[in-house]
Amino acid sequence: MRNHKHFPATPALSVRDITYRYQSRFAKTPESVLTELSCTIEAGSLIGILGPNGSGKSTLLKLLARVFSAQDGTIELFGQDILNLSQAEIAKTVAIVPQETQQIFPFTIGEMVLMGRFPHHAGVGGWHWEDPADLAIVEMAMQDLDVAHLADRLITDVSGGERQRAIIARALAQDPKILLLDEPTAFLDLHHQLDIARILRRLNQERGLTVVLVSHDLNLASQYCEQLMLLNQGHIVTTGTPEEVISPDVLEHVYGCEVLVDRHPQSGMPRVSLPV
Repeated sequence: MRNHKHFPATPALSVRDITYRYQSRFAKTPESVLTELSCTIEAGSLIGILGPNGSGKSTLLKLLARVFSAQDGTIELFGQDILNLSQAEIAKTVAIVPQETQQIFPFTIGEMVLMGRFPHHAGVGGWHWEDPADLAIVEMAMQDLDVAHLADRLITDVSGGERQRAIIARALAQDPKILLLDEPTAFLDLHHQLDIARILRRLNQERGLTVVLVSHDLNLASQYCEQLMLLNQGHIVTTGTPEEVISPDVLEHVYGCEVLVDRHPQSGMPRVSLPV
């Protein structure tokens, strides 16, 4: 049960009729990735975005963070048109964890997490590394993600699970109201997948952090997300609770293969498997 009680009446994100097209030099006309898509993400929700490869999941996440801008339609961030906000203003409210993060320079984990504070100093006369408030927020983010003991380790010298927790800690150091994650458990072993999922659910429940994650793992999303959004070919097929979305008919239609759906023996949530 959630410990937080109060949420803004205004949705965290309101998406209305957005269309996004990729321009390719090999195609005469732009390729539509999302077409007239509309959805609402309530503040304090934990929602998983599902769908086959190429369905538009990652593109939608980048539009919500204004990494991309839609050609048509509007996106409102707590009631404000996202196009009227600077990237720094958005970064104070929305943090995004991309699917792939290259680490070119051997920063320590502490240094990398501290970079999450940059949006709060943009345009105010320079960077203040020793700001006690920044250091306190960074320390809390590292503790939340259980990487504080690794603060002096190089990001290139830790395991994949530790690196992913550090990357999420950097996003958390932005002190956002909304956390967007693109396949946060990809390439991790089972233990670290569950570790990340549990941490995200705890941050949602204890802090009221709005969490939106893209995932290919139907079972992980079913167990840990309150709401699911299923995309296919740039359209929303359905949204709802895991019980409403994880159904054989819906999944077979979207993924084009037969699936079996039963109940997890502990949680009772829908569980997907393939027939032998």
